[in-house]
Amino acid sequence: MKMQTNLEFLKANEDIIKQDLLTLVKAESPSHDLQLLKECELTIKEVFRKHFGSRFTLIEYSTEYSATHLLYEMKNNLKPRILLMSHYDTVWNAGELQLVEDENIISGPGIYDMKAGLISSIWAINSLLNVEKELPFTPVFLFTSDEETGSESSKKIIESVAKTCDVVFVMEPPESQTNALKTERKGVGQFEIKVTGKSAHAGNHHEDGLNAIVEIAKIIVKLEGLTDYSRGTTVNVGTINGGSTSNVVPEKARIEVDFRFTSDAEGKRIEQLFKTLTTEDDRFSLLISGGVNRPPLEKNVGNKKLFELAKIAGKKIGMNITESSVGGGSDGNFTSQLGIPTIDGLGIPGDGAHARNEHIQFNSFAEKCAFIAEFCMVVSRTKTL
Repeated sequence: MKMQTNLEFLKANEDIIKQDLLTLVKAESPSHDLQLLKECELTIKEVFRKHFGSRFTLIEYSTEYSATHLLYEMKNNLKPRILLMSHYDTVWNAGELQLVEDENIISGPGIYDMKAGLISSIWAINSLLNVEKELPFTPVFLFTSDEETGSESSKKIIESVAKTCDVVFVMEPPESQTNALKTERKGVGQFEIKVTGKSAHAGNHHEDGLNAIVEIAKIIVKLEGLTDYSRGTTVNVGTINGGSTSNVVPEKARIEVDFRFTSDAEGKRIEQLFKTLTTEDDRFSLLISGGVNRPPLEKNVGNKKLFELAKIAGKKIGMNITESSVGGGSDGNFTSQLGIPTIDGLGIPGDGAHARNEHIQFNSFAEKCAFIAEFCMVVSRTKTL
């Protein structure tokens, strides 16, 4: 009797896969809504329990200001340990984006970034357990709840878990249009800059005032000049606030700044330039806070080798695996920085991350899951990474 392949198993279960996916997307989970995040957490637990029963041990990480992070680890304790990492929080407020099915396109809040990737990791391992019966590796799942707000409470957990693993699969979506895996990501930093001057009546005593908006505008010009596309460095002043009314010289002004960079050295250089900013007029006071939030995911030796294994896995099921470099950061930036081979963009093809056209191509789901399953097996047969 011919053995069933992972792709055949997954194709045969597409209706159940879709049901799991829609159930998770319907469990809306805005990053700042702890109650809805809790309900989404319970949904994940139920899906996991339905497919795996008691095969995995669950550790829950509860924090005061964010929702629970879930760690599932199989009890077999075999090498290699493969970490499949996802987040279940989204950027969408409840009811802001509707769930819509249109043939093979499914749109909805967080479906592309990244609930489809989370479900695909579960089904890849579920398929292997049905097709292979026994796994020659230890799958480790980490589902976090604060990635969209900077992973403040999960960063140490991510790093601690990753240090026990041999490779990291980040289930974020692939690059839109090309569906390429992400082997490089820029590092990310944020700064908040506040300038305080002196208020005065704009008509009667204009000369007595110190205009904080004018002074911070000079700083903005300096910051925008730090963008250098040849280095892959961008600096973006994203928000500005200041003043009270038009007839008062504004005493306070504030900006929020995002910066991206391709290497640790460049990140440190830009960070230092921020910290040494001064006002042109020393009568103003200046307060600067912030720094690097995520290091870059660089194409180091381990990451390069992991991508080569991905191409081998792709060939085994007839997929051409390509790679790309992107500007956005992910939790894979943290694990790669630790020297643990990391590959990103393993989720389901689609488009519209953080946009109203967010969607996935469901007809790609089974094939991409089969690729993840084969990738796990290829890694498990590799002696050194």
